[in-house]
Amino acid sequence: MSAQVTPLDDAEIQDRLLDLPGWAAQDSLLHRTYRFDRHFQAAAMVIHIAQIQEELGHHAELTLGYNRLTASVTTHSAGGRITYLDFGLARRIEEIAAGHGAR
Repeated sequence: MSAQVTPLDDAEIQDRLLDLPGWAAQDSLLHRTYRFDRHFQAAAMVIHIAQIQEELGHHAELTLGYNRLTASVTTHSAGGRITYLDFGLARRIEEIAAGHGAR
């Protein structure tokens, strides 16, 4: 990951959110909460996300509840602003969500 990452402006963020239903931007974070039928499904998705994060070298804040998981993403090297890196991670998370029973 480059140390020089340019934050996206509000229009770019809103445009990119069109491709990520369920995701929202608030307080310089991209975030989404997923719901599950069982706790194990949510916990398994955390492990899968951890694998993706290591591959990308970019990490989300994950909050695991009984039957829910919230992912919040920002780019610290861009001053805690939303960048293309955050959308890349969000897209990868979205790609695996259904396989874990997330809705």
